[in-house]
Amino acid sequence: MSKTSAGRFFEDYRVGEVIAHAVPRTIKMGERAIYHALYPARHALHSSDAFAQICGLPFSPLDDLVTFHVVFGKTVPDISLNAVANLGYAEGRWRTPLWPGDTITSESEVIGLKQNSNGKSGVVWVRTTGRNQHGEVLMDYVRWVMVRKGDLDAQAPETVIPELASVVDPATIVIPKGLDFTSYDFGQAGEPHRFGDYEIGEVIDHVDGVTIEEAEHMLATRLWQNTAKVHFDATQRPDGKRLIYGGHVISLARALSFNGLANAQMIVALNGGAHANPCFAGDTVRAWSEVLDKAETDAPGVGAMRLRLVATKGDAPALKGDDGKYLPEVLLDLDYWALMPI
Repeated sequence: MSKTSAGRFFEDYRVGEVIAHAVPRTIKMGERAIYHALYPARHALHSSDAFAQICGLPFSPLDDLVTFHVVFGKTVPDISLNAVANLGYAEGRWRTPLWPGDTITSESEVIGLKQNSNGKSGVVWVRTTGRNQHGEVLMDYVRWVMVRKGDLDAQAPETVIPELASVVDPATIVIPKGLDFTSYDFGQAGEPHRFGDYEIGEVIDHVDGVTIEEAEHMLATRLWQNTAKVHFDATQRPDGKRLIYGGHVISLARALSFNGLANAQMIVALNGGAHANPCFAGDTVRAWSEVLDKAETDAPGVGAMRLRLVATKGDAPALKGDDGKYLPEVLLDLDYWALMPI
């Protein structure tokens, strides 16, 4: 009997199944140092204990996307090891900050299945929950992924497509306990622009670019323990290229957004997202954002801003063509809520 596993294929999933993912991961300051080395990340709340304490927190939490990457990475061996593509996200909420020393575990519930018409693959929807060592939910989100069939003759399951909210209701956003922006230090944060300075519909070109390096991508993907074959094994694609992990592009774009959104300090909800086109080593990633909505919160001095973050290989803030399809240079279209001082 083989002691190794080829991973799950589309026909191996059942709606309602709950999958507990291995392996627990304790996160310390080393992860922060590597994260800030991999990406030009420099939001003040995630960089300085002193700044975080001015904002009412006991010390600086790890970057919100560290939580996402680690929770996501745990799911890969069970959900997307045999994936063709990661298709989208919805209903994501960060519920508890990630502090140095926390141990992350992850589990997913299968909430939808649909076999593709070619009979060779299908789409799997899962709701994934990441918890800390106290059992507190760090974050949860829905994602859907196209997965290969292992047995092409396997019977197609009953189609179940979950109904998902297009936007996380800002009233349900969880504000970290104690967060208070009334004494916010704009000088230390790096920009003077506050909640009231942004208009719905405003587009911000983040100006800078980062060229994707094969070595950095491989380091990042291993750091998050993402074992998806398409990121490591060049024989998995007909073009012989290793696909850049979509989360790597998310973190690059988020870090680039500092230039123009330095005060969008915390990501608290993920409304939706699409990896519009594949990204490969040698591509230069640029980013722009659009302000989609704004909402007040109950936390003192804290507003929530809904942002569309677009990563692109092009220079202009463009998204889709006349046919409604993503332009070929668009890599990422991410819709999220972030907290900003009023």
